[in-house]
Amino acid sequence: MRNLLISTLSKAMLRLDDRRMQLMLSRLLQTGVVSASVVVLVGGVKYLLEHAGAGPGDLRVFTGGTPMSLREPGLLAHRLMAGDAAALIQLGVVILIATPVLRVVFATIGFVRERDRLYVAIGVFVLGVMMVGLLKSG
Repeated sequence: MRNLLISTLSKAMLRLDDRRMQLMLSRLLQTGVVSASVVVLVGGVKYLLEHAGAGPGDLRVFTGGTPMSLREPGLLAHRLMAGDAAALIQLGVVILIATPVLRVVFATIGFVRERDRLYVAIGVFVLGVMMVGLLKSG
C-alpha cells in the first residue's frame, strides 16, 4: 500500500514538472515572438522616420542582398550601437529565428532531467539539424 502511494505521488510530481516545463516552453515561445515583433516594429518605425523624404530610388536596378554588416554578428552589434534602424530590424529577425532553437534546447534539458534517453537523442538530433541549416544558409 505504501509503495502504491509513493508511486502515485511521484507520478503526480512528474506530471507537475511536465506541466511546469510545458508552461515554461510556451512562455519562452510567447516572449520570443513578442520580443521579436516589438524590436522589428521599433526598427521599422525608426527606418520609416529616417527615410520619410526619400523617393523610391531607381527601381530599374535591383540592388538586393543583405549587406555584410547585417549578416556578421560583430558588425551587426556595431551597427546596433550606432543606432542603425536596419540593424534593429535584423536583430528582431535574429530573435525570431533563435526562439524555436531555444525551445528545442530547453526541451532537451527537460528530457535530460527526466532521464528520457530517447527524447534526449531526438532533441539533440533536431538541434543538430537546426544548427546545420542555420550555419549552411549564411
